[in-house]
Amino acid sequence: MGSILWVAIGIAIFTALLGSFLFQFLIPNNSQINALEEKCEKIAKEGFQIHVMYPDLQPDQLPSGDLNRLTYLDEMWINECVSGLSAESIFNIVQKVEHNFYSGQ
Repeated sequence: MGSILWVAIGIAIFTALLGSFLFQFLIPNNSQINALEEKCEKIAKEGFQIHVMYPDLQPDQLPSGDLNRLTYLDEMWINECVSGLSAESIFNIVQKVEHNFYSGQ
């Protein structure tokens, strides 16, 4: 009777460990998402600063260096941020960048 109890405990522990490993692989890693959000916040901040420097100019009127940089940032924003984050995360990043800029942070 005692050996059956030990087998049952062993099976329960094995099942719990197996379930834990499965959940670990099925649920996305939050640290990867947070790193992407931080990267996207830097992209948004840099792009926003360029837009603020030239508030009344159209893109074709920007100096070539700033236009090239803005084009590069836009491509990164679309390819990495828009495709990798939820709409809510993107909206929060945009609000945070604008808020930090206008509050002087």
